[in-house]
Amino acid sequence: MTTQTTTPPTLDPRALNRATLARQFLLERAARPAESAVAHLLGLQAQNVKPPYYALAARLKDFDPEELSTLMADRAVVRTVTMRSTLHTHTASDALTLRHLAQPARDRELHMFRKGLEGVDLGELSVQARELVEEEPRTLKQLREALGATWPDADPQALGIAARNTLALVQVTPRGLWRQSGQVALTTVEHWLGRPTGPAPAPDEVVLRYLRAFGPASVKDMQTWAGVTRLRPVFERLRPELVAFRDEHGVELFDLPDAPRPGPDVPAPVRLLPEYDNLLLSHADRSRVMPTAYRGRTWVGNRSFSVFLADGFLAGAWRLDEPADGPAVITVEPFDALTKPQRREVEAEAERLLAGPMGTGAAGYEVRYGKVVGA
Repeated sequence: MTTQTTTPPTLDPRALNRATLARQFLLERAARPAESAVAHLLGLQAQNVKPPYYALAARLKDFDPEELSTLMADRAVVRTVTMRSTLHTHTASDALTLRHLAQPARDRELHMFRKGLEGVDLGELSVQARELVEEEPRTLKQLREALGATWPDADPQALGIAARNTLALVQVTPRGLWRQSGQVALTTVEHWLGRPTGPAPAPDEVVLRYLRAFGPASVKDMQTWAGVTRLRPVFERLRPELVAFRDEHGVELFDLPDAPRPGPDVPAPVRLLPEYDNLLLSHADRSRVMPTAYRGRTWVGNRSFSVFLADGFLAGAWRLDEPADGPAVITVEPFDALTKPQRREVEAEAERLLAGPMGTGAAGYEVRYGKVVGA
């Protein structure tokens, strides 16, 4: 008897777009606490201080930045290096566990600096660095100088990288608090939170959480998000619990059976997203949110633009200027012509951002249109 195999349904970029936006709370803003949203989204990119706040403002109803700032001040969320060896804002629980999953990416980064660490005992360095930052939070410069006293022939930058990649370090407040300033000072996550790191999370659990926030997705998509490899066996183990699809190139995609997958024609509102938003960084194939013609248009050198979505897809960049005197100005730089309804949506989003709790209380605001840098 011949067993027939069923070809999985195909999801085109618009179908993938709408499904991903629904998981990301970008089709409809979610009415949930900030801490719950940070956990659902598996963290927020946080290379700079403000992006996590703007990421949640785009995703949550009635978001007040002081809510996230208070969570950070109370150590319920922290800023730490995890996925792809980049800085994220995570819940305390995730900060204590996801570090283990992200460690391979940090090991690769450390390997890049091996020449500057010749003669350095990494185990001893880790012990010494822990003692230093737990004695008092240290800037990276202070940490490099202290470690350099023990290893004067090592490259100072490599010593700092080694400390950051062998220890789970967090940026202590006031760094990261809303509209407050503070230099980057580091201590260990265990010392900051007052409890030890937990065991590495079960890979199966993280795969399910990733799909809940970013699916439908391929194995390679999740590996890109996490900065790790060899996740295929985990997906295969979970296959009986998942549903399978194909993208238009025939790549197999996995998903949770009960996850939202809205139709491709469901309206997607304009959304203003911060630089480095995980929506654009968490898939190997970014065509679900980034038209091919716009690849490379969101960066200049090492600087990422804040971007906006129109009809669910990347449509341009924006920037906010908040002078000490005078109105706040959002300058919108479309990659192509916007329709009149889209321009009205952009302006409504800008008003929502500047007239609400995210605003400065400045004397009014303006929305201007300009040309994209590097276009």
